[in-house]
Amino acid sequence: MMFKPLLYSLACVCFLSACSPTQKAPSADLPNFILFFTDDQGYGDLSCFGSTQVRTPHIDQLAAEGMKLTSFYVGAPVCTPSRAALMTGCYPKRVDMVRGGIMDGDKPFVVTLAGDPKGMNPSEITIAEVLKAKGYATAILGKWHLGDQPEFLPSRQGFDEFFGIPYSHDIHPFHPQQGTRWNFPPLPLLDGETVIEENPDADYLTQRITDRAVDFIERHQDQPFFLYIPHPMPHNPLHASPEFEQAADDSILFRLAQEKGIDYRLRNHLYPQTIGEIDASVGRVVEALNRLNLTQKTMIVFTTDNGPGSRFATAGPLRGRKGTTFEGGQRVPAVVSWPGMIPVASVSDELLTAMDFLPTFAALAGANVPEDRVIDGKNIWPILSGEIGARTPHDRFFYSMAGDLRAVRSGPWKYHQRLIDRQDPDGPETALYNLESDLAETTDLSSEYPEIVERLKTYLKAYEAELGKGDVLGEGVRPAAWVENPKALGL
Repeated sequence: MMFKPLLYSLACVCFLSACSPTQKAPSADLPNFILFFTDDQGYGDLSCFGSTQVRTPHIDQLAAEGMKLTSFYVGAPVCTPSRAALMTGCYPKRVDMVRGGIMDGDKPFVVTLAGDPKGMNPSEITIAEVLKAKGYATAILGKWHLGDQPEFLPSRQGFDEFFGIPYSHDIHPFHPQQGTRWNFPPLPLLDGETVIEENPDADYLTQRITDRAVDFIERHQDQPFFLYIPHPMPHNPLHASPEFEQAADDSILFRLAQEKGIDYRLRNHLYPQTIGEIDASVGRVVEALNRLNLTQKTMIVFTTDNGPGSRFATAGPLRGRKGTTFEGGQRVPAVVSWPGMIPVASVSDELLTAMDFLPTFAALAGANVPEDRVIDGKNIWPILSGEIGARTPHDRFFYSMAGDLRAVRSGPWKYHQRLIDRQDPDGPETALYNLESDLAETTDLSSEYPEIVERLKTYLKAYEAELGKGDVLGEGVRPAAWVENPKALGL
């Protein structure tokens, strides 16, 4: 395999040094940002989004005090590219993070794995780096999944603190396909860049991450902070601490799993309890903010990285799941709360994306958005603040999987140029849907609106002309970084 060298942008270095927090004391008036980013939680997996199988009273309270975003999209329907889009404000293809670097047959696997030679280029500027330049304390507590080599860790991308795992918690020796398809080493738990445990008890991951989150807030209550909490759950296998798990064996889902012979190792029956503990995590963080009188100056965002992955997770009214470019793969639940700043009990159905958080947080913090590169995200504060007449800043949004551009949305219209549905292999290869009247993507209207199809095709062609088609990288792509002789992290 040929390895590309690490690329560091001189402009990036100049940007960071010019805005170094050591040169100017941060203002006490700057807002705090807390971003929850769960793993594989579906559009229908919050009770405030209509779920009847999970209860999320703390997240529901955030929605009651803030805004639900019902047309909110992530950059991809799987972990690594979705997180790259969130951190950089860019489509995953633009930063060359649509796949990992370890081969799986004739192509690299769809996410980074243990000992992966590929990672997000350190020359990319993350949300953490943008805010750190304004004196923010920054932390990531949970799952990173943008490269596990030292050069790619969060500590090299603007985060002061990292407590968590470098990739999904199923990448360990107990993986169901261990020894057949994969040969994974022990799962490392890191504090900063130091591995402090191997194969940590996943039942306690949510609890331990939350403990560290509360501790971080307490330690940084007198300065602005950005706290990124990408919980590893509810990605399979599901886990919850004993106080939440104890009722699971009596649950309807457990009996259903037994009746259907579903692999118990995936622990599907724990889904409500796993979500319940995540909700409790949100409650503990909110309680800490209230106790320290930080509520009025803190924006909290709750969302997830892609559509549902676990057996009993659901996309609600949406078609598709994790790994698909139907709405259920990339449209995810999102709640934003900031008392006194975001309208109470409000709902926005404007097209918004996870890529928008970088420019939005930057605007609210008075920070600079990098001007030496294309940033696809937009400042969506006018919508979040309830400004009359505020509309989506996106005239188009692209859906892709593993670098394969499959669909585009503009207004209510969504056109699939490559429609892949394993549940309906004999279905149409292309289709046009009106998402306002057909959220489940059931009725193809392409023959009735050929002019709309042609317009959306021009958007797709422009995307591929700039960023490339399939495995080909276009001139608008900033390359990922590679290292030679990668080694899995361990004690």
